[in-house]
Amino acid sequence: MDNQSLPYEDSDLEHHSITLSVIYSIICVAGLLGNMLVIVVFAFYEKKKTLTYAFFLNLAVADILFLCTLPFLAYQLLYKWIFGDIMCKIVFGMYRVNLYTSMLTLTAISFDRFVSIVKVVKVQKYQQHKHRWGGIMCVLIWMTALLLAVPQFKFSVNETDLCMESFELSLKKIIYSVQLVVGFFLPLSAIVFCYSFILNTLIRSRSLQKKKSIRIILTLVVVFIVTQLPFNVILLIFLNQDTEISDVLIDSLSILEAVAYLHACLNPFLYFFVGSKFRNSFWKMMREFRMGKGWNEPSRETEGSSKAFSASTKMEDFSIVQT
Repeated sequence: MDNQSLPYEDSDLEHHSITLSVIYSIICVAGLLGNMLVIVVFAFYEKKKTLTYAFFLNLAVADILFLCTLPFLAYQLLYKWIFGDIMCKIVFGMYRVNLYTSMLTLTAISFDRFVSIVKVVKVQKYQQHKHRWGGIMCVLIWMTALLLAVPQFKFSVNETDLCMESFELSLKKIIYSVQLVVGFFLPLSAIVFCYSFILNTLIRSRSLQKKKSIRIILTLVVVFIVTQLPFNVILLIFLNQDTEISDVLIDSLSILEAVAYLHACLNPFLYFFVGSKFRNSFWKMMREFRMGKGWNEPSRETEGSSKAFSASTKMEDFSIVQT
């Protein structure tokens, strides 16, 4: 739901706009730094380009493009839309494209880890063939997102210095129903389903890193639910409203949507930075830029434990710790 199209009362507009603009700015800066670091490490410091890393790169690119729309929305909240009709369509359209791309990529990552960790017997065969369709899957994710975002490109308009979505109510309900399914229920179902089986596999293993991996998985699930569930619940209520929408519901939608945006700056830390391989590459980069002094690099014991964990589960390139 794009708060720019919502009819706020004049008495609340200034405070509401400033609050959202500050939130957008913080998310944008933090998210850009984290996701750009992922791309730099992937491009220059990772020698082995696995499908898992390709998904992480895809996720980082989607998040960066999404984050680049926030300054435009923040400026409109504080002032007015000055960027023209074409830019209005691009910003709102790309917002939806990258929302769908990010969520579909999270779904793909979940299934990739499920097959690689839970289906241990089939992992070798899976690894031999998955690179053939990995790039195709990423392309299909972007094509699907572009298709789903067509209404935003078409119906986003600049009216009276305000960039907004000009939908009829029936079409708006269809569009946001699709957003609920693709942007929330599908990734949530994939995350809960896949990581439930992964947790069960880890619990039955004798890995030295089992407890750490379980904590990471639980963190992934909890953060996704905490950031995404509130907004989507309110959005579901909004879609079932046949009468005039209350100011409380409008304010709740816009604030909780901003909270949902947090996924774009948290994804790098949740899905990439926790990996020992990434940390090793990160320390290497810090040393090259002479920033490593005073920083504690991973100990041999920690690296050895990660390798033991990977060996015990036969998933060195795909374990929660090793990704």
